[in-house]
Amino acid sequence: MSRTRIERVRAAVGIAFLGLQQIEDDLTAGDVDARELAAILRELQDDLDVPGGLLPALAQLVTTAARRAEQIEPDRDGDASCPLHEAAALITDNAGQRLTWVARSLDPQGDLA
Repeated sequence: MSRTRIERVRAAVGIAFLGLQQIEDDLTAGDVDARELAAILRELQDDLDVPGGLLPALAQLVTTAARRAEQIEPDRDGDASCPLHEAAALITDNAGQRLTWVARSLDPQGDLA
């Protein structure tokens, strides 16, 4: 029996959730110092193993949803797609930039590494 698209998305979100839970567990470790916290935040914003990092990848996912919404929304009036485009921009421009600022604040030398 083939899984439906929603089931695949649900499974993928579950996997992502487990990964995020691991990161949260690492953040709550009592021995995390400023340099390590900054490094973790940099990984979320600009992971070297995955081009662009977690937040930019999430923004890209929301942008893809926005583009699909543009194609299927009634009257093509932007009621669905515009908020999605705005959400993607907030992820990248707002959340992402704030992570960068915090990482620089915690470990200014880390940007040079």
